[in-house]
Amino acid sequence: MTAETISAETVLEQIRQHTESENPSSFLAVNEGNEYFTAPGLPGVVVYRSTGRYLVQFGGPFAPRESYLPLLAAFKDFADGCGQPIVAVQLQDHDARLYARHGFTVNQIGASYAVDLDAFTLAGSKFMQLRNKISRAFRNGLTVTEAPLDTWQQAMRAIDGQWLSGKGEQARPLEFLVGQYGGAMQSHRRLFVGTVDGELVGYISYSPVHGERAGWMHDLSRRRPDGSPGIMEAINKTAMDVFHSEGTRWLHFGFTPFTGLRAECEPEGASPAFGWLMQFLREHGEAVYPAATQLAYKLKWAPQLVLPEYVAFQGRAGIGAFVHIFRAANAL
Repeated sequence: MTAETISAETVLEQIRQHTESENPSSFLAVNEGNEYFTAPGLPGVVVYRSTGRYLVQFGGPFAPRESYLPLLAAFKDFADGCGQPIVAVQLQDHDARLYARHGFTVNQIGASYAVDLDAFTLAGSKFMQLRNKISRAFRNGLTVTEAPLDTWQQAMRAIDGQWLSGKGEQARPLEFLVGQYGGAMQSHRRLFVGTVDGELVGYISYSPVHGERAGWMHDLSRRRPDGSPGIMEAINKTAMDVFHSEGTRWLHFGFTPFTGLRAECEPEGASPAFGWLMQFLREHGEAVYPAATQLAYKLKWAPQLVLPEYVAFQGRAGIGAFVHIFRAANAL
């Protein structure tokens, strides 16, 4: 039972084959910097990062049904041998129920959102403001195209720097639970860019989603701070039209912590104290994570699907383990 150096393509193949948990963010498993655990004779892989005191696991095991629990048990033994308890984040409902029955304390931590492109329309009064923002961006000279990364990577880095500097001196680029661009897995992503007079003003990178609700996930996105209102909306609407024309049904908007919290989603044995903390952060947590801003952007597209996502603690829920999720994500 070992941490393995395996290729991201091998991990992606495991994700494609084993979609029982229906994790719309599963492509994040192949982010550069992730670590992988496998066990002899057990198909599947566990994705995690070591933060010193904890092993922060992303999602549940990407494994067939028959090896899911044995692989989880092997990973627990590995963690015990390292002296680092597991805290798992972005578990789906399928994962959460199994973890709760096998010694973990599991609480809802947020939700992910998705739009059914077969049913999506911008018609009607409730979309008037969104239509106007998109129209304004195009009137201001915006052009949106799908493009190869090589053409725009340098300009994207410049926008990233502007965006990060606007977050304050202590801001860091997030990792682990957000997407990337470039590297060995870039060929699996799609990039849509917005330009004005040939200069980049915004971009959105989309990553693939596998399983029953296959499609694309609105992943990493940035815009120039001085850009016209509606740039990101115009880029995303263009991408939605392209995806739908290709027969894609689902556009996922990914996970937002501290949102979509519902008491009926809590598994048996959930921590009341940690549940209270999530509710508190929903109301007052903007300094920790800009969940309200993210949620407002996602809700303007009227997502038909809201999926609860969970955190699981090996043993009791604790603030220390929760903080290490943010450390794994380079937020602290």
